Amino acid sequence: MSVDVSTAPPIFAELVGQDDAVATLSRAVASAAAIVRGDVAEAGMTHAWLFTGPPGSGRSVAARIFAAALQCPDGGCGECAACHTTLGGTHADVRFVVPEGLSIAVGEMRALVLRAASSPTQGRWQVLLVEDADRLTEAAGNALLKAIEEPPPRTVFLLCTPSTHPDDISVTIRSRCRVVALRQPPADAIAALLRRRDGLDEQTAAWAAAAAQGHVGRARRLAGDPQARARREAVLAVPRRLTGIGAAFDAAAALIEAAEAEAAASVAETDAKERSALETALGAGGTGKGAAGAARGSAGQLKDLERRQKSRATRAQRDALDRALVDLAGFYRDVLVHTFAARVEPVHGDTDELAAAAAQKWAPESTLRRLESVLECRVAIEANVKPRIAVEAMMLALWRG
Repeated sequence: MSVDVSTAPPIFAELVGQDDAVATLSRAVASAAAIVRGDVAEAGMTHAWLFTGPPGSGRSVAARIFAAALQCPDGGCGECAACHTTLGGTHADVRFVVPEGLSIAVGEMRALVLRAASSPTQGRWQVLLVEDADRLTEAAGNALLKAIEEPPPRTVFLLCTPSTHPDDISVTIRSRCRVVALRQPPADAIAALLRRRDGLDEQTAAWAAAAAQGHVGRARRLAGDPQARARREAVLAVPRRLTGIGAAFDAAAALIEAAEAEAAASVAETDAKERSALETALGAGGTGKGAAGAARGSAGQLKDLERRQKSRATRAQRDALDRALVDLAGFYRDVLVHTFAARVEPVHGDTDELAAAAAQKWAPESTLRRLESVLECRVAIEANVKPRIAVEAMMLALWRG
């Protein structure tokens, strides 16, 4: 069965610049509908899917849209209750695993796999969607593998990872999944989405799309959040601030503190709601005979919540720092573009004059070393090197050139 992307279900319109993926998923939705009806379906549907692609390519968005289309009676209208509840994360037969910390534990995975084995109660399929499946611990991966090897009827597993490399997903899980490879969407496609969906003017949409470097979610934040733009401007000012060793350490401290502040702001509301809900469930404010005993027994649960929230804050801080490093790498890339007079658009159009001036001042080898030091810092932090140590080493390398 061939599917013209232009006739794909409406819900897939949110996947910008992903024609191949949309065609594959549309065929699967049509085949899944035939299975639900009891017809003989073509080989477009399978029980396990692996969505891969660079950050910002829309791995989790694609998986959520696919899950909604599977549950939709019309194959992805984008308007019905099944579509809205799935995309909103409240559908009774779609379970989401969104890691709040640095890893996904085996206990959480076992519980979710057990629930996913039940028959659908409201929808057409039972769906288990694992965002950032590369954070599965070895034991959690083994628990998931067993379920994928012996899939219950009408259960679908959707996994999202950066790549199919063994460092991101085990070879055995990969071999049992159909891979949907997403690419980094082009800036013009992101700009068109921002104009259509968010009502942005052409100039703002084009700037945000280019500055986000292929990341749809970041483009929306840059376009609509003044604080996000201010943080980006501070990062792009780093090369001008590196006038000596002391300035390098000051710049490192400022970058870390900015990432910590951004992370704290991003999780504060969620943390407060979770703590309030738990305290209420444990009888906070009660005056009955059992209130004092309940309060004493709640200490362990509150401590466990604090541990999970601390892990989530650490992940948020690393994500914020990584976004800053990507911006910084983009600046040095722009310097190289001017050095070699390459006929490509700059990543950071608003600092293009600075990049051109730096190209006149720095040797190509020096610029390349600076770019490599930023990329090495990203790798070091991902390998659990202390962020402050990694960033200080990077700043010194940027100063030396």
